[in-house]
Amino acid sequence: MDYMRIFSVFVVTLWIIRVDARVFGGRGIEKFVTFGQNYIVTWGQSHVSTLHSGEEVDLYMDQSSGGGFESKDAYGSGLFEMRIKVPSGNTGGIVTAFYLTSKGGGHDEIDFEFLGNNNGKPVTLQTNLFLNGEGNREERFLLWFNPTKHYHTYGLLWNPYQIVFYVDNIPIRVYKNENGVSYPSKPMQVEASLWNGDDWATDGGRTKVNWSYSPFIAHFRDFALSGCNIDGRSNNVGACESSNYWWNAGNYQRLSGNEQKLYEHVRSKYMNYDYCTDRSKYQTPPRECYG
Repeated sequence: MDYMRIFSVFVVTLWIIRVDARVFGGRGIEKFVTFGQNYIVTWGQSHVSTLHSGEEVDLYMDQSSGGGFESKDAYGSGLFEMRIKVPSGNTGGIVTAFYLTSKGGGHDEIDFEFLGNNNGKPVTLQTNLFLNGEGNREERFLLWFNPTKHYHTYGLLWNPYQIVFYVDNIPIRVYKNENGVSYPSKPMQVEASLWNGDDWATDGGRTKVNWSYSPFIAHFRDFALSGCNIDGRSNNVGACESSNYWWNAGNYQRLSGNEQKLYEHVRSKYMNYDYCTDRSKYQTPPRECYG
């Protein structure tokens, strides 16, 4: 009974967030687009399949290769979402990634990384930030659902005020642009990939990929992009800071009250690693950890 009551409250709250953030936030109805309209395959071409007239893309991983794709354009702000179902089974060492990244040295990057596991152990969702080439800002979560069973929506909001990582419209991580912290300053493209990370991804690299379970398959849907296209204009993301873009407007400059409650709940119940509290990594935590 308690579980059902909590679940009902959770669903109602999530519905309120959807109405608040998606309707009153100024976001319009997104037009359906196919994979090829916004994305291109960048590597592992023989391990990428486009299905249902471009509605779905599958990445395959075996001992010879994985695969990846990226957006045709680069962006200076936006809310970037994709529906993903990660590989199932014994996937220890396999990494499924959805992220924003700049090109060249001193790169900026905003990451979702799903870290595979074996023997029925849950997949870990790792988030990370690279700012001017410096990473080591990992936070990890064991989600409240099995991401291998169904599609779920993963979103990255990047605007002049904050970076927010969303899972099914629930904020799980916020990085605020305040107090002089490092912050992305370069145009970024949207990328996704499936690759071998067994030197670090599972049990600190002790668990290696068991190729007898391959191919490992990651599924991707929903290829619309809501962002400020910076191609051909400037390498300065300041051109994309206008509040005329709905993702930069007031409702996206901070979490709503309902979002804040869900954010705190998720972090207290499902987060199992935070770089800000890892004294083996940082004796003095980075500036953003004091926000």
